[in-house]
Amino acid sequence: MDKKRTIQHISSKKRGRPKIRFNFWILVIIFFLSFASCFALYMVWANFDGHVLDESEDDSITYSTAEAEPQLDSEQTTDAAGSDTEVQEPAENRNSAVSYPVPQSDPVDASYLENCCLVTDQTLLGISDNTELKSVIGSEELNAANCNDVQVYSTYGNLKVYEIMQNKKPDILYIMLGSDIGISDTSDMISSYSTLVNNLHGYLPEMKIYIMQLPPKPFDTAEVTNEMINDYNNRLIEMARSAGVYCIDTNSVLKSGEGVLDGKYWDSENGSYNTDAYSKIIGYILTHTVE
Repeated sequence: MDKKRTIQHISSKKRGRPKIRFNFWILVIIFFLSFASCFALYMVWANFDGHVLDESEDDSITYSTAEAEPQLDSEQTTDAAGSDTEVQEPAENRNSAVSYPVPQSDPVDASYLENCCLVTDQTLLGISDNTELKSVIGSEELNAANCNDVQVYSTYGNLKVYEIMQNKKPDILYIMLGSDIGISDTSDMISSYSTLVNNLHGYLPEMKIYIMQLPPKPFDTAEVTNEMINDYNNRLIEMARSAGVYCIDTNSVLKSGEGVLDGKYWDSENGSYNTDAYSKIIGYILTHTVE
């Protein structure tokens, strides 16, 4: 008689179920990868919105132009009076011990002019052809009211005055603007002029800035009188004092006893200042400096 076989069936559930074990390092790796992904997404987003990383930094001058569009060569940079310039607050007057305008001083050698740059409108454009002052930035289109907007030719390209100075960085800067007197509103002229000076002084605080008073006219006209020029020059003194820069009286040095431009400084044929006038101005500069 055959013996009966007993076949035991083992449950497939018990045989096939893997054991789950907790691994702490896997959790650490998942956390690190999650953090890295979030950080990468944040950096990508921050690069598209520049303000995110700059919110804690101080405001600076930024000019918008063909070059860096600068900021100073004052465009931080939309310029004032219709441009892209952020106007800086007037600098603290570090020249409080200096008289306005600057008084006469011991003469300095003509080599002093090698460290100087002049920004001017059509008033003194001819000075570089007649004196030792060769670094002159200006144009017939430039004036007090538009000095933050108009582009001027320079070795750096056609840039705004502020931008040119950003590149050039002269030790000493002289500025004469005001050819638009009688055309532009005087308050607008002073406001725009002041914006340029404050931005330059803020960007290059070690650069000495001299505001030059506007020379007299040989005679009064219906559009421009010497009384208007005198009023404008008085405002320039106050502007220089407020900005903490210097101001020199390049008006009285050319004036006759009648209160107009002395005839010996005028070329009636060309309708402009002559060589003697330019030489007189340079002589005045060299004897009215501040250490």
